[in-house]
Amino acid sequence: MENLDLYLEILSVDSSSSREYTLSKLLSERFLTGKNHLDVFPVGVTPETPEGDGTENLLFSWGTPKIVFCSHIDTVPPYFPPALEVMTSDEGKDELMVRGRGSCDAKGQVMAMFNACVELERRGCTDFGLLLLSGEETGSLGAKSFVKSGFKADCVVVGEPTDNKMVSACKGTKLFELSFTGESCHSGYPEHGQSAVELFVDFVNALRNVEFPQDELLGKTTWNIGKLSSANPQNILSPSLGCRIYFRTTFATDALVSEVMRKLASEIKGLKIKEFGGDTPMKYTVLDGFETTVAAFGSDAPQLGNFKRKILCGPGSILVAHTMEEYVEIKELEKATEQYIRMYEQLS
Repeated sequence: MENLDLYLEILSVDSSSSREYTLSKLLSERFLTGKNHLDVFPVGVTPETPEGDGTENLLFSWGTPKIVFCSHIDTVPPYFPPALEVMTSDEGKDELMVRGRGSCDAKGQVMAMFNACVELERRGCTDFGLLLLSGEETGSLGAKSFVKSGFKADCVVVGEPTDNKMVSACKGTKLFELSFTGESCHSGYPEHGQSAVELFVDFVNALRNVEFPQDELLGKTTWNIGKLSSANPQNILSPSLGCRIYFRTTFATDALVSEVMRKLASEIKGLKIKEFGGDTPMKYTVLDGFETTVAAFGSDAPQLGNFKRKILCGPGSILVAHTMEEYVEIKELEKATEQYIRMYEQLS
């Protein structure tokens, strides 16, 4: 793999979300080739915070970009350093792989895209770019900031771990904050109070009984509960409980999820909900000659409204992203570089 040492150097930098600045400074130097130029966009600039939030987006341009390769430089915690290992494939072959936080999501995509850009530069190609965004893992903060920059182009190729398959469609997301209010009392006499935990259980059981319609393309609607908190001692009925619930929605259920949540809030005593919105399900551009798939994870792509067409594709498996087993095979990175070059050729 070309630039393997640089890839390992990038992985050696802890760029957990909100700590991307050190890596963006490194990339600002390492990714300048002498034939491209760099524009830096501070993230989170407002009249109250003109200096931004301390992170930044980087756009490396070869000519005037019409096609932009894009991925993110932040990673989920906890950080752990890179390591080169040899694994035996199902066919009995020894394959070189890289472990480490971000190896799969998404510094591997960053490296494969940069190698593609370098090869396109060697071939004398022009009018393409490499956009590196901060804050993807914390609500696409960099993408939401970049869309206000005024930059526009025809097509963006967003790198995420898709097993090097083009995503034809992706689920949407919806986030709700829930608060349950009960009445505290001695747990030996529960008839004199109301447990917020029991109200939460009532909600979960009611939601489990909801039969969301199956989507022909994206399949089932799923949900997950996090940030669950109720700090009462075990001998006192809980007066309050808080949590968040995160839905992966489909074309068939994106609007329905909000309706269901509002209905449950009206039916369950002591429940209040706050809706934070999310991304709607999306269809993406696919090109001839590439394998395709559908995806259930979020990305910066829905927020990048300054591009007419969007492609979602990259090396690595989403099943190891965000885990302590995160890795990517070198051959997958090399395949990704070849595919990004083919995408440029077809799109241009």
